[in-house]
Amino acid sequence: MSPAPPIPPPPRILGLDPGLQVTGYAVLEPGDAGPRVCEAGVIRSAEAREPADMARRVRLLYDGIVEVLEQWRPGIMVVEQLYAHYKHPRTAILMGHARGIILLVAQRRGARIEQFAANRIKQSVVGHGHAGKSQMQRAIQSLWNLKEPPEPPDVADALAIALCCGRFIGQKRALPA
Repeated sequence: MSPAPPIPPPPRILGLDPGLQVTGYAVLEPGDAGPRVCEAGVIRSAEAREPADMARRVRLLYDGIVEVLEQWRPGIMVVEQLYAHYKHPRTAILMGHARGIILLVAQRRGARIEQFAANRIKQSVVGHGHAGKSQMQRAIQSLWNLKEPPEPPDVADALAIALCCGRFIGQKRALPA
């Protein structure tokens, strides 16, 4: 009987909080003491004072995501599932544009894509699925012993998205085949 092949190390994870003005991103790398933050920040595709030029925003978002991918080469890209509140259909449509760009980049780069519901992400990090932005920021601050909560909140959300995925993969990897 031959020994089982070694389990490959968990992949680097790129968490993305999609938006057409600001997209938060976070790159996590697995480690013995828990996930390490390689980099976290935002991709800005528009300033508040700029006119809404959708084609330009989409291109800037695409270029920014490609740049992060080329620098960090994550094995997994993870994004929040689309949720549309009936009172804010325009927000869902704009979010759909940003998510479409993320999915396109993942597909063109051959990256695995994972998607999680917002309440699952919040449950994974805060302990309940209806946490607000400031609760998410404080939870991320506490988890990584940061001096200040991540700003803007999109960065904390991207960290939470990547962390949720890492926890899910860790749970999946622990299950017998």
